[in-house]
Amino acid sequence: MNPGEYFHEGNVACAEGALAAGLGFFAGYPITPASEIMHHLARSLPAAGGRFIQMEDEIASMAAIIGASWTGLKTMTSTSGPGFSLMTENLGFAYMTETPCVIVNVQRAGPSTGQATKPGTGDVMQARFGSHGDYEIIALSPNSVQEMFDLTVKAFNLAESYRTPVVLLADAGIGHLRERFTIPENLELAERKRPREGDNEFFHTEDKDHVPPMALFGDGRELLVTSSTHRGDGTRDTAGYHTQDRLVRRLKAKIDDNRKVIEDWEESNIDDAELVVISYGSMSRPARGAVKKARQKGMKVGFFRPKVMWPGPGERLKEIGSQSEVLLVELSLRGYRMEVERHVGTGNMHIYDRLNSLPTIDQVYRRIKEVVG
Repeated sequence: MNPGEYFHEGNVACAEGALAAGLGFFAGYPITPASEIMHHLARSLPAAGGRFIQMEDEIASMAAIIGASWTGLKTMTSTSGPGFSLMTENLGFAYMTETPCVIVNVQRAGPSTGQATKPGTGDVMQARFGSHGDYEIIALSPNSVQEMFDLTVKAFNLAESYRTPVVLLADAGIGHLRERFTIPENLELAERKRPREGDNEFFHTEDKDHVPPMALFGDGRELLVTSSTHRGDGTRDTAGYHTQDRLVRRLKAKIDDNRKVIEDWEESNIDDAELVVISYGSMSRPARGAVKKARQKGMKVGFFRPKVMWPGPGERLKEIGSQSEVLLVELSLRGYRMEVERHVGTGNMHIYDRLNSLPTIDQVYRRIKEVVG
């Protein structure tokens, strides 16, 4: 699509965001409610000069985008909960090998097969802890068709900047929502750090951002890529303490030490709030409407929505919890609850959870009234 305003669904906006960000390779397997991303890219990515392939399953899809990324292409796959579960082993491989790529999870009601056409946000903690070992991730949460475009572009920029997989945690409510969105004339796009002359370490750096340069297959350099513990030059060291300590601490610091740049959220009416409603994804839309209604009725209620779920906005959540009651509104029984509890405590925290479908503004508003009392 050319720059301009369009009326379309969130999944199409996501696909267009990927194209605008420079997507060069997509591998995937169809699954409701994410299939429209794949359908759209099957037509439009080859027309834009990229490569599209339908793989035999989600495991192979993840493997394919990792391999393509090491040839220098920006890569992406899309799926929903059951497919995301299958991807987590290779997702761990991508974290360990520092492979930039984007994984879109249009969440649905689970667990397991669940309800394929119904929204849910029960994969939030899975995105954070789904693979084993010590690592940090970046995961974004859109709540509009416009953000399906914008945050897909941002996901690619973060993946390239920090040389890491990035997860877009959408949900069926946003993926199938239709509303206006704008494709801008100009976008700022990040490119991965490339080796300088004489560089021979592609898995270690002394740079302050902790992001090493990334060589590519075909560069003519000696390039070793392994998910085993490795030294800066890529050679394996599966027993040495110092190699493991230096590598894993840097992988963690790469995200932790840059979290102030990565973190992003929306907030309103926090300063005088006696109650702050925290919500994300499609659930944040009726939640925000309920907060607006409460303010019109004279209640001191604020609104907070993380756009970046991981790394979580912990310090801001602590500040909010220290000055007001908190109501977490989410389309899950576990989604973000433990993260919010960890920072605001359970003494002043209230819950409005729901499964399968979105509530009305009035339903959330009634819960706000109960809490405000």
